[in-house]
Amino acid sequence: MSIGSKRINGVRLVEPRLFEDSRGYFYEGYNSRILEDLGCEETFVQENISGSRQGVLRGLHYQLDPCAQGKLVRVIRGEVFDVVVDLRSGSPAYGRWESMILSEGNRIRLWVPPGLAHGFLVVSEFAEVVYSVTRPYSPAHERALLWNDPDLAIPWPLPAGEPLLSEKDRRAAPFHEAETNFVFCERSHA
Repeated sequence: MSIGSKRINGVRLVEPRLFEDSRGYFYEGYNSRILEDLGCEETFVQENISGSRQGVLRGLHYQLDPCAQGKLVRVIRGEVFDVVVDLRSGSPAYGRWESMILSEGNRIRLWVPPGLAHGFLVVSEFAEVVYSVTRPYSPAHERALLWNDPDLAIPWPLPAGEPLLSEKDRRAAPFHEAETNFVFCERSHA
């Protein structure tokens, strides 16, 4: 397993070590050392799985403290354009976004620390995404950023037309109105 850093402090790409032979392949989908290697002292308490067709955009979602979630995200079928946005006050990357492709082919897992919004656009015909999270889902603490906020200017690789959105994502807040209560801490997000 190798862990690579991204530009936003705390965001990591985790690449599994793949063992292939004439029978196929093997790799560890999860190992408890991953969180330790990422510098996270928490454990996963819930696993979520979503299946979506091409053009579905889910996000940009986050939960407020004290229910903020760290997420380990991977795609087990298809391909997504994945995005994180830093919402941590005092972070050098506050208000910045970063994108990457996650797919069943590259098997990369994305670590999204608490205090970041997360979302993805399905670019394959269908995609199945697995999220392991460090806090349970809390409807009272859930928030969403507007996917097409001009202040963020995320270049979503949309096919023709608008993405398929939930009603919650249609009503999401623009970045300058987003409710947040996260404070950047260099030590805990290294």
